[in-house]
Order: sequence, then C-alpha cells, then structure tokens
Amino acid sequence: MPNAYRRLLAGELNEWRVTMIARETACLAAEDRREIDKRLCENPDTLKGLGDKAIEGKARALAAELDPASVVKKRAKAFSQRRTATRPQPDFMAQFTTLTSMDRAVSMWATLKRDADSMVGVGKEPRTRDQIMADLAYERITGAASATSSAPVSVNLVISDDSLLSDGAKPAHLVGYGDIPATIARHLVKEACESDTDVELRRLYATPATGALTAMESKSRHFPTALARLIDIRDRTCRTPWCDAPIRHRDHIRPHARGGKTSADNGAGLCAACNHAKEAEGWVSTPRPRRYGVVHGYDFETPTGHRYTSEAPPMPVGRVYVSLVEQDLDDGLSAA
Repeated sequence: MPNAYRRLLAGELNEWRVTMIARETACLAAEDRREIDKRLCENPDTLKGLGDKAIEGKARALAAELDPASVVKKRAKAFSQRRTATRPQPDFMAQFTTLTSMDRAVSMWATLKRDADSMVGVGKEPRTRDQIMADLAYERITGAASATSSAPVSVNLVISDDSLLSDGAKPAHLVGYGDIPATIARHLVKEACESDTDVELRRLYATPATGALTAMESKSRHFPTALARLIDIRDRTCRTPWCDAPIRHRDHIRPHARGGKTSADNGAGLCAACNHAKEAEGWVSTPRPRRYGVVHGYDFETPTGHRYTSEAPPMPVGRVYVSLVEQDLDDGLSAA
C-alpha cells in the first residue's frame, strides 16, 4: 500500500487511520489491496475531511466490492471468536463485556434500552436509565429476581480469620478481581448470609509469618477438584513471570511421565499458552523443596538458557506471630 505509506509520511493520514485501512483489507489478495490503496490514497482529496468511521467504512465497502467472498469468510472467522470477559474497574466495580456480531449486540442494546425506557420515571423509580439497563442485564443473565439481591460469593473470596471474624484490616482477595478492603469483604459475606445465596466456608491453612499455603497431595494424575481449587486460590493468575492471564490449566511442574507427583508442591496454575509453550524441547522446570513458612516456588529454564523463578503470592493472613524460640534461633544463626 505505497500510497497510504506516502500519505502517512506526509502527515495527511495518522497511524490509526492507516491501521484501519490495512485491517479492513487484510483478508484480500495483494492485487486487491493495491487497488484499494490506489482508490483511497492516490489522490489526497479523496479522504479529505473524513473522520475515522467514514474512512473505515470506505475501506470496508471497497473490500466487499472487490472480493465479497473473502469478506464473508473474514466475518465468519470473527464470529467464531465471540466471547465474554470481565475486567476490574476502580472503586470495586467490574466491567462485563461481550464480543459478538454487530446485529446481536445492537439487538441486545435495543432490547435493554426499550425496557429501561418503559421504567424510567414510572412511580417512584429512583434509578437512571443506565442503572436500569445494567440491572436488567444482570437479572436476565443470572436469572435473579432482582439485581439488588447479593451475588453469590462462592467465587473464591480469600480472607483471614482475623479480618472475617474480627476487625482485622488485612485486605481479602476476590478471585477474578483482585484485593479488596476487609470491610468490603465482610459486607459481601454479610449480604450473602442474609440472602438466599448458598454460602460455603472452606478453611485454608497458611503460615502466619509468610502467607505460604498448606499443601495437599493426591495419587491421581489429574488434579482433583479440591486440589485444583487450592492451586487456583494460591496462584491467582498464570505463574509464568510477566504473564497475568487467567489460569486455564493445572500443570505438573515436574512432568508426571518423569515421576512428578500430583500435589500442591508439584502443581502450578498456568494459562493455556504458557502450559503448551513449556512442553517444547529445552524447557526445564523444577519444584523447590517444600520448607515450612515459605511460599510455593519453582525454577525453570528456557531453551535460550535463561533461568527464572516463580513464587506464589502470599495469602492474606491476620496477625503475625513469631515465637521467642524462632527469634533465639535466628539470632544464633546470625551470630554463627
């Protein structure tokens, strides 16, 4: 696309607009891309005064004109990647998004807006249109009778006993969101207990001084539900350094085929990409020997010879208790 390149160098097109033109024509053959480049960018007046959406629309229309079959195939591929996701937002909020086809998205939006419009200002309705639409989306996805009812917190909420049962200030960790203040966590638990939500309390044992989670072992090759849940709670996100993707696989650090145990010590939560990558030749991972009071860690070496260490984040624990015996032992070691 030499004409688009020249317009970029001349400052007549910015990087984003060139990106849009390239993106909308990426499915075409090189000859068709050059033809669109000629029609759109050879004459600088063609795109003069047009906004981003207009330029994107022109490129999309020309692509559909020159090779409609490729555009249809591109749309089918895009639709196969439909998905939902959540992303933490400030002030203990979260954003729930759905990536789907334009017709479905517009239909969902129009339906929510239509129903919200019929409720705004009716009687003593205090909510705004946006609030009603958000509540309707929650109700229709979860089947809840009312969006004001508390959401189940059987999603893993990890909180110290001191913060849960007393006035401890140690933050809790809400899996899938992140750390939250102890007061917010207690409020979530209180709301859940007062509603019809099923509340389950599972005890996790961690070293008070470091937050190291107590291990569990199993003879099974596949991590059983309880052990997999423990690994998810302990690791939170993919254990590969610089990767904070959600955990998809529970991996044997030392492979099962080489005698690796199905245990918390030999298990690590990884995303699918990292788990598949470490199966390539040249990757070596080794669990660290378990030591009381030390968070779970393991070492691995890449095919390039680089060595890294992965350590699990500490659990939220209450007060730190250090015995006089431990202090005396540490002093003695330091003196020695």
